[in-house]
Amino acid sequence: MFRYPNGKPYQPKNTTKQKQQPSIVYSNRGMTLEEDLNETNKYYLENQLAVIHKKPTPVQIVNVDYPRRSAAVIKEAYFKQSSTTDYNGIYRGKYIDFEAKETKNKTSFPLQNFHSHQIDHMKSVLKQDGVCFVILSAFNDFYYLDAKHLLVFWERQENGGRKSITMEEIKDKGHIIPIGYQARIDYLKIIDKLYF
Repeated sequence: MFRYPNGKPYQPKNTTKQKQQPSIVYSNRGMTLEEDLNETNKYYLENQLAVIHKKPTPVQIVNVDYPRRSAAVIKEAYFKQSSTTDYNGIYRGKYIDFEAKETKNKTSFPLQNFHSHQIDHMKSVLKQDGVCFVILSAFNDFYYLDAKHLLVFWERQENGGRKSITMEEIKDKGHIIPIGYQARIDYLKIIDKLYF
């Protein structure tokens, strides 16, 4: 009989059991969209592939409590202005600008997830010949949807039409983004395919 250094007897595990394959769980995918994009962008930066950063939200701090010199607590703050999109930067000489959104809806992507100031910003980027798109976490996948397509769906809504993008429309106009290990949501592969 073998014993651990603390004196407890060693009990071998039963090795005749069949190993159960781990099931893929999609429930937390949307929860980590921003984290995965930040890790992807970090990988791009460290490997000198692209320089893409998350834009900070402009905030006006109004009231701060200083219980100790080293521990300031913000008590009240307001958004200075409407934010534009989540990420921007440069890749192969092209300006990159995109928004990241997610839904748990199983059949469509609600347009209420976007704001009119974001749409206006995307229009401005497209007018300057920038690469503008949205990354959608939907239907157990990540999709690259060019802003020009999003604008068509937005305009349809503005004219009294459907207030969401159907799953079929996203699958038709969008591109599934490959999931990787280092570049988790490797959207540069789609940009390469579309622009270079």
